Amino acid sequence: RLLLLVVCVALLLDNMLYMVIVPIIPDYIAAMRGGGGAAGPSAPAGGNGSGGGNRSLLPARYPPATGGNEDVQIGVLFASKAMLQLLVNPLSGTLIDRVGYEVPLLAGLAVLFLSTTTFAFAENYATLFAARSLQGLGSAFADTAGIALIADRYAEEPARSRALGTALACISFGSLAAPPFGGILYEFAGKRVPFLVLAGVCLLDGLLLLALAPPGATGARANMPVGTPIHRLMVDPYIAVVAGALATCNIPLAFLEPTIANWMKDSMGASEWEVGLTWLPAFFPHVLGVYVTVRLAAAYPHLQWFYGALGMAIIGASSCLVPACRNFGQVIIPLCGICFGIALVDTALLPTLAFLVDVRHVSVYGSVYAIADISYSVAYALGPIVAGQIVHTMGFAQLNLGMGLANVLYAPVLLFLKNVCQMKPSHSERNILLEEGPKGLYDTIKMEERKG
Repeated sequence: RLLLLVVCVALLLDNMLYMVIVPIIPDYIAAMRGGGGAAGPSAPAGGNGSGGGNRSLLPARYPPATGGNEDVQIGVLFASKAMLQLLVNPLSGTLIDRVGYEVPLLAGLAVLFLSTTTFAFAENYATLFAARSLQGLGSAFADTAGIALIADRYAEEPARSRALGTALACISFGSLAAPPFGGILYEFAGKRVPFLVLAGVCLLDGLLLLALAPPGATGARANMPVGTPIHRLMVDPYIAVVAGALATCNIPLAFLEPTIANWMKDSMGASEWEVGLTWLPAFFPHVLGVYVTVRLAAAYPHLQWFYGALGMAIIGASSCLVPACRNFGQVIIPLCGICFGIALVDTALLPTLAFLVDVRHVSVYGSVYAIADISYSVAYALGPIVAGQIVHTMGFAQLNLGMGLANVLYAPVLLFLKNVCQMKPSHSERNILLEEGPKGLYDTIKMEERKG
């Protein structure tokens, strides 16, 4: 349970750092340029009623730039984390399978601490970009190793679904609570305070992990089974279907985050506080979705595929409803639907990945959850760069209708997973051992047991 706490805090920190800069970065970059949305040192604080004195004290490091160029820079900055995560995950998954879960998790926390500290003291775009990229490197190890560690320590259902559901709730809370957290502290306490608070919690989490699982205590990993290579997992049709669902269901969230603020201001004249609180109410239906799915999975485990398909249908319908909203109260409803649906999909399919590895491959989870992280990263790498271009060329309504249609059309594909629960671990493990021979102490013992 303490290791579960460590993992949950790590996931919470990563997602808070990912989203805490949402209300900060546009004004931050403008202030560093000495123009745009921030007031100069001699100007009144906050010409639009939302600026603070801390923002006006940021140094001007760049000449004024056009708004379009600034938008591109912000989009690239937001996407850089997911891009690096996308590149590193195949390597991190393989490394985790070889050395165990605790050491990569500790290394990821160390890199996240460095990234958060760099954010706190960054005063130019290059440093911000480096900090964001460092976060992607840390996430590739911390997130993947953390989720894999949970799957390994909670090997039986429904305990595994409950533990992974707890982790998903922490991810949701970090993502949705970070913008108001960052905006308030940035406004009233200074630009460094949000990041220093997160860095302090990250340091404490790393020290707790170090106390629970010292690096010298992981020698037992040599006696664990050899994990299936990530390229073999990627071509497994069942794992591919789950990975596609995870990517597709997260596209609406990834594409709406960078575009919905401008749409709300243009279409309904939303105020700054309304934009800042847009996603916060969605945390509650997300947690409700996690709870409902965990309970249903415990009672009816053979319907995991159905919970995922239902979640994708809800995401699709909710995404199509967003452009029809005309005020802040209305837009909250479909956003809550999107987050509720994502909770259904994630909570149903993340344990399914571990189960597929158990019954079709070897019970080592680093590579399979690296594939899951790749699925998320695809959506969040494309979102900040592609979404704005789609809105500019086709319109906000067309973007949402396309995302909704993609989710509705993918939902029936999960029927392919209908018979997964009927698979038996003994058959798949026996076949692997007969085809490839024992690869470790665990496999040798299993082979001897079956011969007996």
